[in-house]
Amino acid sequence: MTLRICILEADDLHPSLQDTFIGFGQMFKQLFSVHATEIEFQVFNVVNGDYPGSEQCFDAYLVTGSKADSFGEDPWIVQLRTYLHQCFVDGEVLLGICFGHQVLALVLGGDTQRSSKGWGLGVHCYQLAAQPEWLTADAAEFELLISHRDQVTALPEGAQLLARSEFCENAAFVLGDQVLCFQGHPEFTHDFSRALLQIRQSIYCPDEYQQACASLLREHDGQQVALWMLNFIEHAKEASRAQIKARALALDRESLCLA
Repeated sequence: MTLRICILEADDLHPSLQDTFIGFGQMFKQLFSVHATEIEFQVFNVVNGDYPGSEQCFDAYLVTGSKADSFGEDPWIVQLRTYLHQCFVDGEVLLGICFGHQVLALVLGGDTQRSSKGWGLGVHCYQLAAQPEWLTADAAEFELLISHRDQVTALPEGAQLLARSEFCENAAFVLGDQVLCFQGHPEFTHDFSRALLQIRQSIYCPDEYQQACASLLREHDGQQVALWMLNFIEHAKEASRAQIKARALALDRESLCLA
């Protein structure tokens, strides 16, 4: 069965990168297509106020990264937070990456702040803190490309920590069968990260920049994380079907009792 994924694109590429690299929404399409061909994507640029129509249905909504702060008060960020809160109330499956991870934590009652630890850059290693049945892993660690200085400082109530590191204590979390978020960027490539580091070099201290560039010699596990995300969507669909079946059975029993 075809999966339908709505990508809420929360940033535009830097002008100097637009001739060389695809947009953030397209990066996710490319990432997921390695694992499954039966996926339909629609990309909505929320910075420009572009959202799905009320008649459109999706199996999951994915919020991309952004240079913006999730706790900012720009009108488009406020609108996005309101939209995501309603999606959660409506029972939609939500995925968040970097900015998306942070904004969903905030919307659901957690906290996100500018970190005193500074920038996280390059390839970063995380340790798994939990392993639900849909999270298939052969090792206790995984690596992702990162670019952030904001962090989730408190998880939403009821959320389960999935991954951590010394630098980023709340690097991934899951909330029931509905929300899955990662701080790192599974969709990034080494070339894109290298180009991003170069255009932002002036805002980093020299040691940060050199260490980040050196880390790009290591591979990362973006494809593994993409598979986990797809597994989670399928798991959420199965859980939803089971809940519907349970409600139907309960109604049948109630009808028999009333007969």
